[in-house]
Amino acid sequence: MTKEQDAVEHEESYIKAYEDIQLLKKDVMRPVRMELEVMKPEIYLQHFNVTDTIVCFGSARVREEKESQEKVKRAKEALAKNPTDKNLQNRLYEAEGLAKLAKYYEEARRFAKLVVQHAGDRFAVVTGGGPGLMEAANRGAFENGGRSIGMNITLPHEQRPNPYITKNLAFLFHYFAIRKLHLVMRSRAFVVFPGGFGTFDELFEILTLVKTGKKEDIPIVLVGKEFWNTVVNIPGLASYGVISPEEAESCEVVETAEEAWDVLAKFYKIK
Repeated sequence: MTKEQDAVEHEESYIKAYEDIQLLKKDVMRPVRMELEVMKPEIYLQHFNVTDTIVCFGSARVREEKESQEKVKRAKEALAKNPTDKNLQNRLYEAEGLAKLAKYYEEARRFAKLVVQHAGDRFAVVTGGGPGLMEAANRGAFENGGRSIGMNITLPHEQRPNPYITKNLAFLFHYFAIRKLHLVMRSRAFVVFPGGFGTFDELFEILTLVKTGKKEDIPIVLVGKEFWNTVVNIPGLASYGVISPEEAESCEVVETAEEAWDVLAKFYKIK
């Protein structure tokens, strides 16, 4: 081999296209990257025969009762040392708000347990794969021998996958749109616990898909009566005529894991 041949073989252009990471990262290759994000989870989900899922959404910030109360305590102690600090006041405000929602960690965990106990392998439990209420739902399925799937996404503030996901069923996405595709396409119910912008985005996405006929009619259950009745006024939309009275009944609002499961059991005639 001549020096010239050796030089050519080390040029970037000579790397096989599917092995060229720098090529795949270029803007012009976005469609290829998106297709890869569609195909990789599809291959794994088909391999593990995942056809029907129950999707659970909820805040990544909500923790178990004990941890939440500890956070409130620390925030109060910090503020007591500097009571005029606006940042510390805001941290206490957040901690106290999240403490009100801490009970739903156990509700999410128990709901997923009920799915496994009463439906067996019929449904896999799917979440966004992160901490908080997503972790709780994955945990409930995982601890009771059910299939537990996590669909995480890269964010500016790193969100690591929770430890309660079935081996080789944890996925990492770059594109929200492709992640939503996989969350929706096999879903047979959406159970939505209290959450913020991300949870609202996912809730209204599935409502829109169902109401436009892009997704078959499935149960959409909101867990946490006080929370949902405070922050969302769907009947108010109907009162202005922007949705129909029938559409205002698209979601069932419940308080407990058992009530949420009863909605699904009734819909699918599971005794």
